Amino acid sequence: MELSSLFIREFKINWDKVPEYSFLHSIPSVRSLDTFRFENPVTFFVGENGSGKSTLIEALAVAYGFNAEGGTLNYNFSTYAETHDLASALHISKGIHRPQAGYFFRAESFFNVATAAEQYGTKYGGKRLHTQSHGESFLSFFQEFENRRGIYIMDEPEAALSPQRQLSLLLIISEMAKRGSQFIIATHSPILLGLPGADIYSFSNGEVSPVSYEETESYQITKMFLENREKLFDELFED
Repeated sequence: MELSSLFIREFKINWDKVPEYSFLHSIPSVRSLDTFRFENPVTFFVGENGSGKSTLIEALAVAYGFNAEGGTLNYNFSTYAETHDLASALHISKGIHRPQAGYFFRAESFFNVATAAEQYGTKYGGKRLHTQSHGESFLSFFQEFENRRGIYIMDEPEAALSPQRQLSLLLIISEMAKRGSQFIIATHSPILLGLPGADIYSFSNGEVSPVSYEETESYQITKMFLENREKLFDELFED
């Protein structure tokens, strides 16, 4: 995929537009950013809870034009008031092509998206989202866009998916990226992070820096647990 065909090529943060009292100044990794350039159709953000990856993902989505709680660019609803100081300070450099589709997937508010879809009369996988299990509705939502070249911003899409369904999602992402879609994803999933050729950026240690798959905490902790489960339990539950 040519870099010029990415839908989001770069973003810059004008920190002068972020209020002095904003909590954003207390997130070291986010505060370290001024400019970020995407080099790959699939980019993963990783890091511990509170490291700022989801904060940045949401700001990118809102700055691009998505509803803050998720959905396609046509969704416009809100179930709670929220400020968007970072989104207001973001300037996005877009590619030369317009996407055929796109969505912002936010695991924590997907129920609200499903409710909005009911009101819009929209079905995914031929069914209303609320008539499917949580995991089924997640995957149905993803599969609806398989053949549409677009921009897809996702915050913890693995939240309701079994390991097998995560593998299904990995395959969907891989195939869609090959056909020209762009994905920006915050995740803890060692399965999704294993996607060959993807860029991974860590929000650990107070900065945003590229890391290999094997350097991610998700991989290291999962590997340690699987290979040393009994020893780990002995240490954790030692009197």
